[in-house]
Parts: sequence; C-alpha cells; structure tokens
Amino acid sequence: MNTMKLLSAFLKVNVQMSLAYRADTVVNILLNLMWLGWELLSLNIIFSNTETIGGWGFGELIALLGVFRLVNTLMFALIWPNTEKFNQSIRDGSMDYTLLQPINSMFLVTFSRITVWRAWDLLLAITLIVIGINMNGDTTTPLQVLSFILLTVSGGVVIYSLWIVLIALTFWFTKFDNNVTILHALMDAGRYPVTVYPVWLRILVTFVIPIAVATTIPLQGLRGDLDVPRIFLFLGIGVLSFLIASQVWKRGLKQYSGASS
Repeated sequence: MNTMKLLSAFLKVNVQMSLAYRADTVVNILLNLMWLGWELLSLNIIFSNTETIGGWGFGELIALLGVFRLVNTLMFALIWPNTEKFNQSIRDGSMDYTLLQPINSMFLVTFSRITVWRAWDLLLAITLIVIGINMNGDTTTPLQVLSFILLTVSGGVVIYSLWIVLIALTFWFTKFDNNVTILHALMDAGRYPVTVYPVWLRILVTFVIPIAVATTIPLQGLRGDLDVPRIFLFLGIGVLSFLIASQVWKRGLKQYSGASS
C-alpha cells in the first residue's frame, strides 16, 4: 500500500512538472508524430521494392514498429530521465538520501522521475499494433492475445533489467556515463524481426542480450508462431533477467561508499 501511495505521489509531482511546461509537451508530441511519419514512410519505401522482410509482411512490420515504440516508451518515460539523476547521485553522494528511505532503493531510483506525456506514445503504439494486425488480415484467438500481453510485459521486464544492470555498474565505475547509450544502441536491433539476422546474431539478440524478447517474440506469440513451451521459456527469461538484475543491484549497493567516506 505504501508503495502505491508513493507511486501516486510521484505521478502527481511529475504531472505538475509537465503542466508547468505545456508548450514543451506539445512540441514533443508533434516531434514524435513527425518521427512516426518518417518511420512509416521508410517502411513504405522498403516494401515498394519487396513483399516481405525475413518472412514478415508490411502489416506485420507496422505491428512490430508498434511493439518497438511500446518498449521505447518504457525507456523514454522512466529510463532516460532517471539515469542522469542516478549517475549524478553516485558521484556527489546524494544516493545516501535514497538509501535512508524506508522503501526499496531500486523502486525509488526507477520512479522518482516520470516523463508523463509519454503516455501519448502508448496510445500510438497500441494503434500501430492494431492497424498492423488488421492490415495483415490475421485472425487472433484470445489465447494469442493473452500470450502477446504476457510476452510484452516480459519483454519490458527484460529491458528494465538490462537497464538496472547497466546503471548498477556505476557503483563500481563511477564515471560510467554511457550506460544508457549502450542500451539505446542495443535496442535498435529490435526495429526489425529477428528472422532478418544471421543465425549467430539471432541467438545473440534472443538469448545473450535478449532484445528480441521485447520486440519480435511478443508478435510471434500474437501470430501463433510459438508453442506453449516456448512461450513459457521466454516468460522465464523475463523472470530470470529480473532476478539477476536484483542481485547485481544488491551487490552494487555494497560497493557504494557514500558521501561520508
């Protein structure tokens, strides 16, 4: 209950901050729409010369773009704004105040800053997914929709866990400021279906650095390409990644010396 109250307080504060800069919010939304138009134009140009990419049609690539933007919303709403604050808190010792709070430090680091207007991205992403599936003419069963939702959540957990591991490295390497830049570069691999990559790279982005688990895999579940054992396998990857990230975070906290040292 305390966690929910704190999350509600964070949301209220961040909404107030967003309302204080209404013009910036409007400009950001317009820029977002512009980039979406460019991405759709790029896909249209590609498919004017081919019918499929890695066995995926135009509608499926639009749906994949929706999933990619859905995951990116997690990055831009939570990961980007909180990374700079976290890195600074490690260097100046203000992380002490976070650790003194009677609540999970990983939770505080994650939700203290939220880019509220990015909720607009969620609507755009869901719209793209629905349009893409309808364009492809596929019929989806309730089980496929459920697997898509679960796999999308699991994929978000994977990206979140990768972020936690990368920022936790700052406990050991104080000047490690490129942590999220690395994650952002890795995320670009999720723009296209994993089937377009050679086998070695496919294995890398699915099991070693599981970016595809957050983008391609949920849509494969929605398409009915995955059997039940594989669905549970990818859900398990999400759970395992979170457990690993939690352990890395705890070990990192032990390395933190604080401002008083």
